[in-house]
Amino acid sequence: MRGPVRAFDVIAACLMGLILTLSSPAFAQSASARGLDAAEMAAVGQYGDKAAPLTVFERDGVLRVDGRGHADAALTPLGRSRYGIAGGGELVLEPVAVRLDGARLPRHDFGAEVEAAIRAAVRADPDALRARALAAMPPAETAAYKPADLVDLTTLDPSIRLDIRYAGTDNFMGLRLYERPAAYLQRPAAQALVRAAESLRAQGYGLLIHDAYRPWFVTWMFWEATPPEDHMFVADPAKGSRHNRGCAVDLTLYDLKTGKPVEMPGRYDEMSARSYADFIGGTTKQRALRAILREAMVAQGFEVYPEEWWHFDYGDWRAYGIGTETFSELAGAK
Repeated sequence: MRGPVRAFDVIAACLMGLILTLSSPAFAQSASARGLDAAEMAAVGQYGDKAAPLTVFERDGVLRVDGRGHADAALTPLGRSRYGIAGGGELVLEPVAVRLDGARLPRHDFGAEVEAAIRAAVRADPDALRARALAAMPPAETAAYKPADLVDLTTLDPSIRLDIRYAGTDNFMGLRLYERPAAYLQRPAAQALVRAAESLRAQGYGLLIHDAYRPWFVTWMFWEATPPEDHMFVADPAKGSRHNRGCAVDLTLYDLKTGKPVEMPGRYDEMSARSYADFIGGTTKQRALRAILREAMVAQGFEVYPEEWWHFDYGDWRAYGIGTETFSELAGAK
């Protein structure tokens, strides 16, 4: 009987060694080094309910999940699109959904869904909305403010490029709100932005501006068209916005070699949790690029708006009053 017993012992030892190897940090690191395949990268996104979604994201070559009872938990491949979740549970990847412990959670682009709802409402009568905005009165301000000194950003640094979404229809409202593509900031903020651009050039990136100074009537239109549950993404016109004061800028990075905008964890002007400055999702590279932008801006006196990774406020925005001048008026005054 010693032969069979010894064979059993050898097999058991081999199995135990395999189990220990699969669960070791070294194995996890080697799996990380291998990276993810196309199907796994395509699974990065959000699933389930908007109020409490499951976020699937990538970090250092490993898929992870956050939400629905899991906090930044790593996934371990089990085969056939099945994954074990650190701390307990199982996730199965499907083409347009995931199954979390058997419960199907459909994939959602929550930002696109909100945008579609806003555009549908605005298209009902965009001319009437604009007319009401132009007839509205901004809040009365009695404080002593610095005189406005708005500067055209393109005159300060040739590497600063514009992609002014509100001068066309490629924006969350689907309306042309500005008469022409332009970007203005109060002079101290504009000079700080140029310094940020200089520091980013050394890292191979340029600044792509989506918006800066914004006339007050546009802020009024945003507020009226946006569903109340998404008002954290737009300023209250009763208070005026930092854009109205010429001290806020919406921007991203572009690659100086290719000229192409970089990919961030969420889209510009997206009304979803993907827009949050500290959103856990996306990929390692996307979050690193978001951090590069943030660090360059903060170093020059800007602060990121927590709900929008692209929005930065200059430190002395309180020193300026609400502006109502249109871009045509500003161009004519120069």
